[in-house]
Amino acid sequence: MATRKDPDPLATYNSKRDFAATSEPSGEVSSGSGDLFIVQKHDASRLHWDLRLEIDGVLKSWAVTKGPSPDPDIKRLAVRTEDHPMSYASFEGTIPKGEYGGGTVMLWDRGTWAPVEGKSASDLKKGHLHFILAGTRMKGEWLLVRLKPKSSEKRENWLLRKLYDAHAEPGNALVERALTSIETGRSMAQIASGSSTRAGDLVGKSGLGEPGAGKSEKAPSARRSAQLPKFRKPQLATLANDVPAGNQWLHEIKFDGYRILVAAKGSKVRAYTRSGKDWTDKFAPLVKDIAQLNLPSCLIDGEIVAPGRDGNPSFSALQKILKRGRSAQGMADTLQLHAFDLLELDGEDLTGLSLIERKERLEALLKGAGPALMVTEHIIGAGEKLLRTMCDAGQEGIICKRIDGRYRHARSKDWLKVKCIRRQEFVIVGAKRSAARGRPFASLLVAQHEAGELTYKGNIGTGFGGDDFDELASKLNRLSRKTAPLEVPKAKARGVDWVTPKLVAEIAFAEFTADGLVRHGSYLGLRKDKPAKTVRSEKAIAVPKGKDAVVISSADRVIFPDSGQTKGKLADYYRAIAPIMLPFVGDRPISLVRCPQGRARKCFFQKHDSGGFGDAVETVAIQEKDGGMEDYLCISDRRGLLQCVQMGTIEFHGWGARSDDVELPTRMVFDLDPDESLDFEAIKSAARDVRDRLADIGLVSFAMVTGGKGIHVVVPLDPGHDWDTHKDFSRRFAQALSLAEPDRFTASMSKTKRKGRIFIDWLRNQRGSTAILPYSARARAGAPVAAPVAWNELKGLADARPYTIDDAKILIDRAQGKSLQGWSFAPQSLPDI
Repeated sequence: MATRKDPDPLATYNSKRDFAATSEPSGEVSSGSGDLFIVQKHDASRLHWDLRLEIDGVLKSWAVTKGPSPDPDIKRLAVRTEDHPMSYASFEGTIPKGEYGGGTVMLWDRGTWAPVEGKSASDLKKGHLHFILAGTRMKGEWLLVRLKPKSSEKRENWLLRKLYDAHAEPGNALVERALTSIETGRSMAQIASGSSTRAGDLVGKSGLGEPGAGKSEKAPSARRSAQLPKFRKPQLATLANDVPAGNQWLHEIKFDGYRILVAAKGSKVRAYTRSGKDWTDKFAPLVKDIAQLNLPSCLIDGEIVAPGRDGNPSFSALQKILKRGRSAQGMADTLQLHAFDLLELDGEDLTGLSLIERKERLEALLKGAGPALMVTEHIIGAGEKLLRTMCDAGQEGIICKRIDGRYRHARSKDWLKVKCIRRQEFVIVGAKRSAARGRPFASLLVAQHEAGELTYKGNIGTGFGGDDFDELASKLNRLSRKTAPLEVPKAKARGVDWVTPKLVAEIAFAEFTADGLVRHGSYLGLRKDKPAKTVRSEKAIAVPKGKDAVVISSADRVIFPDSGQTKGKLADYYRAIAPIMLPFVGDRPISLVRCPQGRARKCFFQKHDSGGFGDAVETVAIQEKDGGMEDYLCISDRRGLLQCVQMGTIEFHGWGARSDDVELPTRMVFDLDPDESLDFEAIKSAARDVRDRLADIGLVSFAMVTGGKGIHVVVPLDPGHDWDTHKDFSRRFAQALSLAEPDRFTASMSKTKRKGRIFIDWLRNQRGSTAILPYSARARAGAPVAAPVAWNELKGLADARPYTIDDAKILIDRAQGKSLQGWSFAPQSLPDI
């Protein structure tokens, strides 16, 4: 354990408590060294769970909101609190109201803890702790990660996350089923009442249980100092195509209802729309329920929804209720206010606080409010998994919000909305005539092939621009025909000009209806890379059963339009190539190039975890320049490779260090990036010269064609030097070459200085930079791959992309040949020059 330099680590603990009023123990730093951990369930201003680890003779403590979850996809906010004395490990009881932390405390779990092998408690100073718990309830591997600190924030926000192991399980079952003390067997209600009876003795007798299981607690009396808040313009979200990754984002359900700001003070309540209209009368029964809570002066931001028949929020159900009016029976029971932000409380403007602090105050304010008024749940990270869940449930999408964001009364990129819009190809079979002047058609009739026949899929009437109308009108006229090429309902066939089914359009849509028709379809453009006869409804297929089984959806989607390879073909490549690729990609931080709609559409670079990849895509916590910790992606097996492909990944890029110690680089890469005027012969010659200069100083190197236009010269290294040394050596080597042959080489990335020269890119050798990994596919025309080559093979290569994803067998056979045996493996260290 690390040595504590603080002479009085319990000074803060003791200063916050009046030990004449509270039964909490005062204490001194223990002289021993142990491995105890406890968790105390604490019902104070808000319910939370206090995780405490014995380190340096005290209990290091974190307040975990919502309790620890055994689900690796769920990260819990854990706010660092003051150190507690070891004597606190046996405390269970009630802290008087008005005292610091006033409320009920339960001994919820206890056991031992230990850092994982190779780690220590001193890692806390770096902003992370990877540890193993052996408790009654919490078991296995866990991770604490500190979020990016803010200069204006006094507290430390961390995240607590379960890692995948035998003790992981989905959901929040750990706190849902563990309702009693491990010490006395009492419930929170029994501890609060001072009862010494165990909870099990009262089952079926008194109905005692957790707070909230019965009647809600009485709300606090409204304070009289502040006035009823006035309407304030709400913060709005910006539409985004992708879910942001990283621990700095939390994700909420995007409700299909009406945005409402509720101003309340005691019995006075007003409800305003996002534009400031007073709709208090429209929601009168719900407003009455809020008034009965007797809230202090506050301004709450939220969404009013009504559940449909399936229990999910339904906009049509909400509209029906509003049409019936305030006299509608049961309206208060049907309508729900999902509160997600708090702008004012008792006259205090909270908009300058971080989002996570505002939500915590909101939860404390609405504690025990009842089913009609609830705080919107959120998850930190794992946004893509939440989005997929919402889309599968037929919901609208999700809202992604920066944890540290302040409330802005405008549209902001701190709030993003990602909608459940699906995209597929459809065949155009007709166009409905338009009554509008200058518009050649009102909508397109589209179809897909099912069971060998062209099947009507609906009308598309939105998404067209002026150029689209001109382009489509010309093409449709040339394909005009008198009869329908398929069966279409009579009502849909009126006023339609039919066309021969040859044009393929890409359509974005919300879902297929029960009748198999497109709902909320929007035209995106024509697809010229796919024949109409191949357009079928996309359905998920599974790879062969076994430990590597991964469902690859939309496997027939063409993601390399110039050469025709599909998502399924890419998955087949990575499935086959995994044995020879994993030694290079496995167990190191990686970044992905994801192209969900194919390489010709929008692609993006991702290095942080966003959730939803699957159980085989792991994470490693890495400290960033700003001092915060982020979860970087990491895989170790074929299943992980395929789960990345399922999420639209084409390229894999890796750090120059392994995951077990990211501060010790083991791989140096010189990327030879040529000016466009140079041919491949010049690059090959340069690569050999770099090899020779490295050999002159005692370093063995290897060649890899990148699948693009250049060559990587790879230098494997034993760990033992830091990133500063690594970067400095590569920089000085590149500069020495450029000084020796300034007409051939440059060590500057400037385009002007690269003219007629080869840029020796040494910048990939700094902490956090990545390079394309061996055998990775490239998001380029023809689906090329980065491939290791022997030095004597370079002479016969015409370019840097001799292999594609169609050549998996060739690459596997080559890797087993003599020329590539031991490629990129050599025991050597940086010379001292």
